[in-house]
Amino acid sequence: MKNIFRLASSGIAVAGMSFAASSASAQLSCEVDYTVVSSWGAGFQGNITIQNTGSSSFNGWELTFSLPATQSVVQGWNGSFTQSGSGQLVRVTNEAWNGTISPGGSVSLGFIGAKSGSSTPVPGSFAINGVACGGQLVPEPEPMPEPEPEPEPEPEPEPEPEPEPEPMPEPGPTPEPVDPGEYESRQDNPYSGVSGWYVNPEWSAKAESVAGGSRVSNVPTAVWLDRIAAIAGTANSQSNGPMGLRDHLDEALVQQQEAGGGPFVFQFVTYNLPARDCAALASNGELGIDELPRYKSEYIDEIANIISDPKYVPLRIVSVLEIDSLPNLVTNTSGQAGGTQLCSDVLAASSAPGGVYGEGIAYALDAYDIPNVYSYIDAAHHGWIGWDTNFGPAAELLANVVSYSQTNGAGLAGFITNTANYSALEEPYISFPLSLADRQSPWLDWNMYADELTFAFDFRNELVSRGMPSDIGMLIDTSRNGWGGSSRPSGDGGSVEGRRIDRRTHAGNWCNQSGAGMGERPQASPAPGFDAFVWIKPPGESDGSSSLIPNEDGKGFDRMCDPTYGGNARSGFTTTNALPNAPISGAWFEAQFEELMENAYPPL
Repeated sequence: MKNIFRLASSGIAVAGMSFAASSASAQLSCEVDYTVVSSWGAGFQGNITIQNTGSSSFNGWELTFSLPATQSVVQGWNGSFTQSGSGQLVRVTNEAWNGTISPGGSVSLGFIGAKSGSSTPVPGSFAINGVACGGQLVPEPEPMPEPEPEPEPEPEPEPEPEPEPEPMPEPGPTPEPVDPGEYESRQDNPYSGVSGWYVNPEWSAKAESVAGGSRVSNVPTAVWLDRIAAIAGTANSQSNGPMGLRDHLDEALVQQQEAGGGPFVFQFVTYNLPARDCAALASNGELGIDELPRYKSEYIDEIANIISDPKYVPLRIVSVLEIDSLPNLVTNTSGQAGGTQLCSDVLAASSAPGGVYGEGIAYALDAYDIPNVYSYIDAAHHGWIGWDTNFGPAAELLANVVSYSQTNGAGLAGFITNTANYSALEEPYISFPLSLADRQSPWLDWNMYADELTFAFDFRNELVSRGMPSDIGMLIDTSRNGWGGSSRPSGDGGSVEGRRIDRRTHAGNWCNQSGAGMGERPQASPAPGFDAFVWIKPPGESDGSSSLIPNEDGKGFDRMCDPTYGGNARSGFTTTNALPNAPISGAWFEAQFEELMENAYPPL
């Protein structure tokens, strides 16, 4: 049985009752809906919606109510729940990301409760910010008994239908609600001990459409939310699919059941900061430098509202936060060889560490502080941060941003390197520590690192030395850093240039790199300190167009994606190594997918 308890509070008469505001100078007007969503043996789920029906914003709220003596709160979400030890009074205070409720706005929260007895009576004594609220119980009518069915005649056999073409994959059916009481304890490594990882059916269908693509079409990849519209899905986009975040999460629940019902990993990318990618153009986003409030309310809050839905409790949800953002502020502010004014403006536009980027990432960390959500902040790659002058400052900035969050990074699981990039996982023919002669080579140019595995291991230790928890884990995106095929060197090249397997013209080249191959397949716990190798960038999705292509997806044109461009200061003025005829970023690039399969290492 579902019960609904609606409360009204105001300094004026509402529903036949009047209520006094907590002060003469301000009136609070609100409605609260309380719903018993489901009830089972010794427990139940209660959902609560607070709506601001007044003319002024709530800037911080506290909801109090008294549970019946037969009930208690086990755990809650979208609010901080406390219950007195000797009584039934429950207090719920706002989270950092939902404390402001504008006029006409609302906030939803909920909890799992324990109970004794077969009935689930509703709470009483509600108040919001100290203002007592009354109301009336509006029970859901008991369902009418179903009439006994009439016997049906035996059906006539029907002719066999004509076969129809295979449809494109669609999100699976919404699974039956699960018992949200199944929250597991927070794991040190969310990828360990799971029954499976989510396979995006939209990407899988594209991979299947290419000859030989079935060899990798079931490899798990991340879902990219690179603009506000992607949260709901974009049916007519060149770069996003019609499935929205809820569609993907519902499909993940279906895949989880098909895998046996154990813990299951779902990966997505949060990627829409204001003035995103301040040193590039193909990946610039939809939000201007002054649109941080919109980033918070229309983007992060909407995502947090979805991933906090208790139906997704069985999933371990992994969020990769804002690739290439904070590292840009270490290396690409004005006054540096590859600097831009926009990166300097980003740094100056907020007092937070890392400016607008740091404030946005800290906000996302707080909003995603949900028991089954694991956040990883992007930390660039060795060919960007591996120099002595960048290594320490990058770790310091990342640690400061985490500390700036109101939760002190409570939901942070670790950091990720090489996201959507091509840096080799290991350089088997270059020894570490690097010799002086190797560091002086034109390829390394005094960099301390030649591969991603060594860099990420040392960078993790550097982060811990600057205050990060000692149990943080690292991820490496290995989707396109295999560098196999017939051109892979065998180690007898003499110089670094002859021995290296990374065949880019410069380690700063990032767009649709010619000769690249798929790398190590996703796997959990591949090395001490590493949570997983992952495919965050889905192979075959373009990094950017090789020439200007008008589009409605907000994707720009960057000369680093043009194979005829001679490069810039960030790439040592070398050729871009980019493939020709590329579509806009995120769009399917079949020629690149075919080459990535051909050059995969380990081979397919």
